[in-house]
Parts: sequence; C-alpha cells; structure tokens
Amino acid sequence: MEYRQLGGSGLKVPVLSFGTATFGGSNEFFKGFGETAAAGASRLVDICLDAGVTMFDSADVYSAGRAEEILGQAIKGRRDRVLISTKGTFRTGPGPNDVGSSRHHLIAAVENSLRRLGTDYIDLYQLHGFDALTPVEETLGTLDDLVRAGKIRYIGCSNFSGWHLMKSMAASERYGLARHVAHQA
Repeated sequence: MEYRQLGGSGLKVPVLSFGTATFGGSNEFFKGFGETAAAGASRLVDICLDAGVTMFDSADVYSAGRAEEILGQAIKGRRDRVLISTKGTFRTGPGPNDVGSSRHHLIAAVENSLRRLGTDYIDLYQLHGFDALTPVEETLGTLDDLVRAGKIRYIGCSNFSGWHLMKSMAASERYGLARHVAHQA
C-alpha cells in the first residue's frame, strides 16, 4: 500500500480509505447505499486489512449513527491496526443545537461518535460541512480543546469551498489553534 502524509502533519495514511456509508441502511436514503450489517462489515474490514487499507471513514449522519456502531463492532479487538476518520456538523436530531459546528454540538457529536465507535479517540475528525452561523474561532477553539483532551488526534474538513478552508486556516494561524490538515471534496 502506498502512504502519504496527512496534510501538513506527520501522520502517514494509506492512499485508499474505506467508506462506511453502506453500513446500516437504517433509513430510506442510506438503504440506497447499502445495508451491510456487523458480520458483513467485519468481513469487509478483513479484506481491507489484508490489502493494506487501514483507514475507515464514517460520519455521525450515516444511517443515523448506525454506520459508526457497525464500524466499531467490525474493528473490535484490532483498534491498534486501523485509523478511524469520522465527521460531524450535519443535523443529528430535532433540536435547535443538533446541527452545526458550535461548541455545544461538536462536543456532543464527538462524544456520541466515540461511544458508537467503541473507542476513546478518533484519528481524524472532520467537519462535514461549513457552518456559516458559528464563528470560525468558536469551532476551531472547540476542535483544539478536543485535540488537547486526546479525543481527536487530527482535524480536517469535508465539503468546504476553497475560501471557507482558507478562512478557517487563517483563524487557526491567528489564534494558534489546531489547523485543518485534510480536505475532502
């Protein structure tokens, strides 16, 4: 397997990762992706590891959290052999604070992902989208706190436009906060 550095960090990641949107299929939207249960997911993880694919990507909204639960079951007993990437920001409940990149939502999202994944840290935590309502400094300060607490090792973003990414990186630089090291289009 070929490896590359994750952004400007020292972490080396495989050039291929395995996405878990097919795990669970707990609603009509995600049933269209697939309905892989824990046994099938464990077999897929076996195949990936045999091929050198050690990074697994999920999100709290994939099958309403069920994909993270299934991934956690599939990697049980081999956490030291895998890198976990997951994402948060999108709506996870009916409440006014169940969406976005506020401190309130991100802390809850990370804690819930950790519980579902059955782990005490996430290798790469990505903002799933840009939240224009929350100050960038609040978002990055929260992510910085979560990195310092050991709950997240690296941060990144997904579905950001170039200028949203640059705005975030400038704020990180200005305030000495954790920087986005990965960008997923």
